[in-house]
Parts: sequence; C-alpha cells; structure tokens
Amino acid sequence: MDITGAVLSFAAVVALLTLTPGLDTALILRTSLVAGRRPAWGVVLGIQLGTLTWGVLTAAGLSALLSASRLAYDVLRWAGAAYLVWMGLRMLLAKAQETEAVQETVGFGRGFGRGLLTNLLNPKVGAFYVAMLPQFIPADAPHAAMGLLLAGVHVAEGLVWSCVLIAFASLMSTVLRSPSVRRLLDRVTGVVIVGFGVRLAFQD
Repeated sequence: MDITGAVLSFAAVVALLTLTPGLDTALILRTSLVAGRRPAWGVVLGIQLGTLTWGVLTAAGLSALLSASRLAYDVLRWAGAAYLVWMGLRMLLAKAQETEAVQETVGFGRGFGRGLLTNLLNPKVGAFYVAMLPQFIPADAPHAAMGLLLAGVHVAEGLVWSCVLIAFASLMSTVLRSPSVRRLLDRVTGVVIVGFGVRLAFQD
C-alpha cells in the first residue's frame, strides 16, 4: 500500500468513526446549544488536540504501553470514567439558575480544557490508534511523520463534522433558548455522559 492509498483508506475508516454519534457529538451539541459557538469551538479544538496527541504518541510507540500494560490502561480508564461521571452528574444536579448562567460562566478556555481532558482520559482512543494506525503506515514510510499525517486527516474530518454540528445547533438555538429546554438538554446530556463513564469503567 502506497502513502496515498494508506491515507485514503484511513480517511474512510475514521470518517465512519467521526460520523457515529458518541460522547464528542453530545458534548459539542450541548455546549453549542447551551453556551454558544465560542465555548463549543473550545470543546472542538480540545478534542482535536487530544486526537492529534494520541496519533503522535502512537506513531512514537508510547501509547503501546496501554496495550502492553494492563495497569496503565486501567489507571487511565478509571480516571477517565471518574471524570465523565463527575461531569455528567454536575449537569444532572445543577439547579435551574445554574443552567441559565452557563452561557456567562463557560468560555473558550473552559470548553477547550473540557474537550481535551475528555479525549486524553479515554484510553479507548489510544487503543484504537494502537490497533489501527500501524496497519496504514507503509513499511517504507517514516513512522512518526506518517502517524502525524494520519492523525491530521482524522482531525480535519472531525473539524468538518464539528462545523456541521455547531451550524445545526446555531440554527436551533432560537427555538431552544427557554430555560426549561436548556435544563432538559443538560439532563439528557448528563445522562449520556454518565452512561459513557459507567461503560468505560466496566467494559474492557
């Protein structure tokens, strides 16, 4: 497989992964609908920096530790699960006035940190890269540069899909501005995020 073929094949695989509804989609939509575009883009860029980091670590061979060491994987898995459950419970238990004040308290930086932590504390992202990335790196290609290129393809697709999500949320924001609807969004997203945290904790 040459470099062009490897890039196109990897792009097709991660396109399916990107379009599949999951934690990232829920977090981006919720932030955009409740807090606005700027914090939502903070979440998006945080997630994509995490993705790029996993790709670089995999290309460098460092994230192979997650496959080689059960302890390292479990520590990261439980830390990620605890963070997701904590974040989801905060949304579920927030008072109505706290939900209404989200737009004023959540800025770009806070959104960025939330997206980055959510991605980096998910060892399944690292496991995906460890399992998939080597299959798309030609034997004669420099591994670090090729890993960075493939991760960049994943990031580019993620940014395009995030543009669609945020544009959709912006169109719907005029309909979903009432405090009761925003509170419902927090409850639904909180349940989804807690569910992902519990699944991450108990699923190998």
